[in-house]
Amino acid sequence: MSGPKLLIFDEPSLGLAPRIVNQIFTLISGLWDHELTLLVVQQNAQEALRFADRAYILSTRNLEFSGTAEELRTSDDLMKAYIGEGVG
Repeated sequence: MSGPKLLIFDEPSLGLAPRIVNQIFTLISGLWDHELTLLVVQQNAQEALRFADRAYILSTRNLEFSGTAEELRTSDDLMKAYIGEGVG
């Protein structure tokens, strides 16, 4: 396909060695230079938040959190939901 405006990635790091995961996400983040919209479905939120503009956290078909990557990286509520009440 030539000239796509949207690329969708579904779990691009699933089952890959950490070294390859780094290469995959470096490649994905490099696509920003081509003015593409990227939709990345990824369980490894930390990796996805490294290059995302916005993120949406879903849990059992419900939208639990949304915001900019920076907002989610620094959200005490998100950390408590995924790590436990002792955070923050």
